[in-house]
Amino acid sequence: MTTPRPTTTLSADEARRIALRAQGFLGTPNRRAGVRGVLRHLGAVQLDTISVLARSHELIPYARLGAVGRKTVESTYWTDTHAFEYWSHAACILPVEEWPHFAFRRRAYRNRPHWNHELPDGAYDQVIKQLKTEGPLTATELGGAKRTSEWWDWSGSKVAVERALMHGEVVCVARRGWKRVYDLAERAIPDALLHDELDDAECLRRLVRLAGQSLGVGTRADIADYHRLKGEQVDAVIAGSGLVPVTVEGWGKPAWADPEALDTPPRGRHRTTLLSPFDSLVWERARTERIFGFTHRLEAYVPKPKRVYGYFAMPVLAGGHLVGRVDPAREGRTLVARQVTLDGAKAVPAVAQALVEAASWVDCTDVRVERVDAPELRESLGRELARLLA
Repeated sequence: MTTPRPTTTLSADEARRIALRAQGFLGTPNRRAGVRGVLRHLGAVQLDTISVLARSHELIPYARLGAVGRKTVESTYWTDTHAFEYWSHAACILPVEEWPHFAFRRRAYRNRPHWNHELPDGAYDQVIKQLKTEGPLTATELGGAKRTSEWWDWSGSKVAVERALMHGEVVCVARRGWKRVYDLAERAIPDALLHDELDDAECLRRLVRLAGQSLGVGTRADIADYHRLKGEQVDAVIAGSGLVPVTVEGWGKPAWADPEALDTPPRGRHRTTLLSPFDSLVWERARTERIFGFTHRLEAYVPKPKRVYGYFAMPVLAGGHLVGRVDPAREGRTLVARQVTLDGAKAVPAVAQALVEAASWVDCTDVRVERVDAPELRESLGRELARLLA
């Protein structure tokens, strides 16, 4: 691939601000668009089973909009068939407008010769028939999710409906008690979007463009990671994606930017907030280190003795920088900060503000700090929390 020579050079600070605005953390959010606007703006919101303060897909709009109601978040995602769940960066909620763009992935799954689970004879057709007459249904309602108590031992119905989901014949239209609710795509996806007419190249071109818009500016690896594309897939379509090559000081690698982001200098108010470890602002570890000088790693799956920052350490964003981490928990109506990591004394007011606002959002009336990585800052953090809670 021959890449045009960049005509724009961005400072590291300019790139950081562009990235923050693209992710909805700089400037005034469109509150009228609400949760639906956040989803469309980001293009993908990651799902995860872990729930500490709230589930990650609830934390994403909270971080950008503030104390939006949690019931509002859930109902907005799954109302009026404006979203669907599919494999993007991971298991993600996606705007329904993106359904045609994932035709390339659905085709790949249909052509996949090997699967981890064997499909019993007749199970696929039975699931489709049952959804057609009785749906929407969970796997349990389709005949049971598990064959035994082992989590990986799916029932025939579960294997069938998950394969139908990957193929695009079935859609996850909601979560009920964290169980997927399945329905036929022909019912769940608007007719104008229910097609696989786009060829692979056009699917990839559109997803690369959307990833570039959601990132603002990114390297090849950043753009590929957003929807988990391969580097060579990005290479094949980026020239026609509408993104423009740029040079970013200190990055050391070629980058591409959304031309609209370059034409509009990022200005406005910075958000101060706790971030989900699964927030798309910090999805790619190398990018997070490059932009913020901040090493981000989820330690939920790290053995407890080897954890450095805590089970669900949430980065703290303030003033356009990542200034610390909080590992939260809840005890009744108290938000417990099991461990707080601060980037110096200057981070204390922001971390206190983020803690108090998050506590209010989840109906906690108090905040208790158990451990601060810098003991000399514990007292000042306590004073700031007391002032804000008074």
